[in-house]
Amino acid sequence: MIFKSVLLGMLAVSAASFSADAATPSRAATAAVAPPVPLMWKVSDADNDLYLLGSFHMLKPSDYPLSADVDAAFDDAEAMAFELSPQELQSPELGQAMGMAALRTDRTPLNSELPDATIAKLDAWIAANGKALQKMGMPAQALQMFEPWFVGLTISLVEMDKQGLDPEIGLDMHFIGRAQKASKPTMGLEKGSEQIAVFDGMTKAEQLQFLDESLNEAVNAKVEIEKLHTAWRRGAAAELLDGMAGDMRRDYPQLYRKINVARNDAWVPKLQRMLDDEKTDDTLVVVGALHLLGEDGVVEKLRAKGYKVERICSACAASKKR
Repeated sequence: MIFKSVLLGMLAVSAASFSADAATPSRAATAAVAPPVPLMWKVSDADNDLYLLGSFHMLKPSDYPLSADVDAAFDDAEAMAFELSPQELQSPELGQAMGMAALRTDRTPLNSELPDATIAKLDAWIAANGKALQKMGMPAQALQMFEPWFVGLTISLVEMDKQGLDPEIGLDMHFIGRAQKASKPTMGLEKGSEQIAVFDGMTKAEQLQFLDESLNEAVNAKVEIEKLHTAWRRGAAAELLDGMAGDMRRDYPQLYRKINVARNDAWVPKLQRMLDDEKTDDTLVVVGALHLLGEDGVVEKLRAKGYKVERICSACAASKKR
């Protein structure tokens, strides 16, 4: 579940803390593969369209180029919206704020509140990943200075990096770069401080569960990350929804409501204002894919308010004809 929340749920901010520099994906030669099938919906009123595109916050160079559907949506949109504004997401202060929020204020080491079994798993993981931590600029002993939620995120980000996933070429950063080059106006749907507060507001029990699960997932990280990445590339909305929302609702009900439901509810009025604006400008909205899926997703919430909704997926239509 931790990998899912980082890659498809909330964590634009955690990916930014891992690497705050936006970059355009390398176009180095890779094996020819079909573009990812987009998780993209078009929401319309009488004069405006919103394109809602489900992001994977960390990607591989081989995930580019994107599909013609996505490129067409970008070309049609006069503006872009992201979870966080590009100015904030690219700011070094964002990672610093996350680190400060995660510091232990009672001056006790992390191990002082961990069960013996978790300490053993953490020690084993550190022993196997010392070089990766150094790459992040995080000496192993420094982990003792932070709260369990931050260490859990760090473990997940290291494991994703080991599988070749890079926040600098995640879908968010890709489109931030394209928007800047095309001089398209951009905005954020929320603030980094709001994302950080979701994690920093976890109870101690939730934090310990979060850390322990990140260590358990790390044991089979390659398989789990590849499964998730492949499902996103296939545009498998139902598979992602069943695996993500079901797990999170069951294991982290309060965190699920904070990460997904509450934030979606806060975004919907902002998205409605884009649609109801008297101008005829269209907007491409790029957010973690979890936020678009199922009855709790913004797609169905906007449909329920009477807007026209359709999935934009030429590859999906072609597969139905076969």
